[in-house]
This record gives sequence, C-alpha cells and structure tokens, in this order.
Amino acid sequence: MSQSSRPTSPTLQPLDRWTAALALGLGLAIGAVLWGGDRGAARVREFNWQGKQVGAGDRALIFTFSRPMDRRSVEENFKIDPPLAGKFSWAGRRMAYTLAEPVPYGGTVFQVTINGAKDRFAQTDAPTSQPFAGQFQSRDRALVYLGVTGEEASRLVLYNLTRQERQVLTPPELVVLDFKPYPEGDRLLFSATDRRQFEAGQFDPKLYTITTGINYAAVDPLGQNPVSTDPNPQAGLLRQILNSDNYQNLKFDLAPNGETIVVQRANKANPGVDFGLWVIQGDEEAQPLDTAPGGEFLIAPDSQSVVMAQGQGLAVLPLESGAEPLDFLPQFGQVLDLAADGTRAAMVRFNNDYTKSLFLVTNQGTQRELWRTDGSIVSTIFDPTQSILYSLVTRLVPGDTYQEAPFIIAINLQEALAAPETEAPSNAGVKALARLATQRDITMSVSPDGLALLFDQIGPSDQDNALEPRGSDGKPVGDSQLWLLPLVVAAEPGIEVELPQPEPLPIPGIRPQWLP
Repeated sequence: MSQSSRPTSPTLQPLDRWTAALALGLGLAIGAVLWGGDRGAARVREFNWQGKQVGAGDRALIFTFSRPMDRRSVEENFKIDPPLAGKFSWAGRRMAYTLAEPVPYGGTVFQVTINGAKDRFAQTDAPTSQPFAGQFQSRDRALVYLGVTGEEASRLVLYNLTRQERQVLTPPELVVLDFKPYPEGDRLLFSATDRRQFEAGQFDPKLYTITTGINYAAVDPLGQNPVSTDPNPQAGLLRQILNSDNYQNLKFDLAPNGETIVVQRANKANPGVDFGLWVIQGDEEAQPLDTAPGGEFLIAPDSQSVVMAQGQGLAVLPLESGAEPLDFLPQFGQVLDLAADGTRAAMVRFNNDYTKSLFLVTNQGTQRELWRTDGSIVSTIFDPTQSILYSLVTRLVPGDTYQEAPFIIAINLQEALAAPETEAPSNAGVKALARLATQRDITMSVSPDGLALLFDQIGPSDQDNALEPRGSDGKPVGDSQLWLLPLVVAAEPGIEVELPQPEPLPIPGIRPQWLP
C-alpha cells in the first residue's frame, strides 16, 4: 500500500523575503510620518508674483504655506516696501492679499517680507515659520501715439516714459488712421491705408496688427526663472488681419479678451444695402453679423456682446448672427464707456431742448443723470476702481460765432449716487480738472493705475495739404502737443485737495493711448 502524499508549506524565496521586508519598512515609515506630522519649520512654498512684472490686471498677492498657519501672526508680520494698501483673506493654507488700488506703474521694485510668523499648532510663542523674502516689479509707464512730424508722421510711435525711450513701430508706407492696444500690451490693432494711395486722395484702409516688443510674461525682469523661449520679443512685426478687396473697413473695436474683433464694413458695390458689423474670432476669417445696421458701437466687457446705437436707442446684441437683442435702451443715443466688470455704463441722452445729458446706467436698473450741457459730451472713461468717471465735455461759448469750450471733469460716482435725485443733475461729486483750448478734436486716456491722464492739443494747419496727418474730424493737423495730467484723489469724500496742473510732454503727436 502506497504512502499518501501530504501538502507542503510554500517556502519564501530570498527575493520574496527582501520585498516583504521593504514593504513593511516603508509602511512603518509612512505611518510614522502620518502619526508625527510634518516636523519641518513652516515656510512659504509659493508666491504668485515672485520675480514678475505686474500691472493693473494683477490684484492679489497669493502665498501658499507648507503648514496651516496662525493667521494673525502672519498678517501682523506681513510687510510690503513701498507700502500697498489691501486686505487679507484665507483659504486653508493659502493667503491672499488683495490690493485696494492697482500697483503704481513706473518700474518700481517691491520687497515683500513675512518674518516672525507661527504655524497654527505651535506650542511656543516664539516664531516657528521660516522668514520669507520676495520681490516683484511694476510695469513701466508707456504710451502709444500717432506721430505728426518728420519720419513719425502718420505712424504709430511707442514712448516709454519710465526709460525716456521712443520707437517708431509702423512702416513708412502705411498711413495709420486708428489703433487699439491688446490687453497685454504686446501688440496693437490698427487700421491703415497705403501712403501712395493716401497722397493720391484715395482712402482704402485695411486692418493690421503690429508687435510692440513688450512681453511681460517672457522673462523674469529681476533676472530669475525665465519662463519663455522668447525673452527678447521683436517690435514692428506686421500682420494683415482684414483686407479691403470688396468691402470698405470703417470703425472697429477690440474685445477685452483680445480674441474678438468687430468691424463695421460697407460693400463697395452696394454700400446702401450691404452695410453692418463683421466679427473676427481669433485667427478665423471675418464673418458678417446678421443684425440690423446701426451706428457707433462698443464690445461689452464679457467679449460676447456689443452695445450699438440702433434706431432710436441703444441695443445690446450678442455676437451671434440672427440672435435676438439682449436688451434695448430707447432713451439713450450713445454709449461712451463700459466699466471693466460690466456693472456700469456711461451713456448719452439727447434732450428735446438740444442739450445733452451724461447718464450712469447700472445692471441693477439705476439710471442717474450726472451732467447736462448745451455743448457736447465727447468721451468718458471709468477709472480702474470704477468709482470715478473722467469726462471730456464742452459748453457753448456765448457769441455770434458757434464755438465750444472743452474741459475735463472728474465725477465721484459714490457722491453722485448718494445725492438726492432731482429733475436736473445736482452736479454732486463733479470737479473740473482742466480747461482746454477751444477745439473738439481731443483724445484723452486714463493710465491703467489711475494716477495720470493723457490728452492732446491739436493746432490747425494753415493749408489743406494731403500729406499732412489728419485728426479724427478729418482735418489736417498743423502741430500737436501731448499733455500729462497727474490725478489726485482725496483720501476721504469731501476733503479738498489741490489740483495739479497739466504738464507738457516733449512729444508732438495725437491720439495718445496708455499701454495696459
């Protein structure tokens, strides 16, 4: 009788024993870390503005810590030099310091320190966090204008106020008619016609972009951490965006997102019938917007709709062919500016007594008359905080000859809305900033940090020379001076401050625009 077989226990091979021991050791190590926690000193792991050039669109310094922090100790030991007012907010281990005002431009280097902070679970009153030191820099003050003399005539010129550097951007064979900066300041969108055609009295503008040589995201301005393969972007790179083969290109606007362009166009063969808006999305071909024709327009802050004078009012239209209007405001005839967050708009009402009224219109239904004049309301601009409205307005000069006297006013919107509403504007919060030479063809631009205002003063030409640059009214420009007006805002409502005087810039040009 044969002996029955028995099952035998499996024998661990040397490799199996080594693997099991390694797994056990790793498990014990992980368990020890989880049980004891992170015993290293708390520190700032990330600072979002470290080594960067920041502008008006950058509003919050964000710090990520390695451990939960004692928030009060961090806030009490947080310093910025030079100081920037702001407020703190927290989300777990992340702290944000949101600025009350945009960073002042001028290439200033700001030092940020947090020394003496503690983590939340510290068992001592002594600091337990590693000292932190960081830095960032504000952008240079820079503007673009249309030249009027010499080789700059009818060409776009970039002027860096901080460095006192000037550079002609567009080629001499193009006569620039209008332009708008892109949101990052790296390019300009402009309309221009061929100089030879212009000199022959022909007007056939095309749409172009050109680079400024600025790229704030290209490289760390403080010499660390390059983040781009193009640290030295080239200025003057020209690209045609829209031709004029069959359509004449008229007014245009660039959306806040920098991706959408809206152009008003008329068919050269049949302008009375085929006239309206066209939309360019990114690098796609221009497409007509199927909507009723209208007049002046602005792209809304959402970059998805446009506000246009249409019929006897203002229509808010989606940038989609055939879509129904989003809103219609029959009491207003012109939109001058839209606040960046889309909550406020500056509009003009044309009154039956031939006066004009400047209105503040909000998305909550408020319609408040701010100013009324027997002259004109030329332009308005919201400041970066959207609490002040700068307006270029005129009044009629008494006499037999029709003349308008222009001046710039600042309207404190908080004071204007707090004043009792009456049948006529109370002029609450209105302050005159500058009285200008008697003319209407004036362009003004508020700096992105809200600290300065640019405007031009154009001298008429003695002769109608086709080669001379033209103002927005189509008349030839004899000479022109750019002016800088520092903006001073009282620390508290009702406090009077001495108004600064405009300062002439050593620049002969027209239509100045600050770069973002």
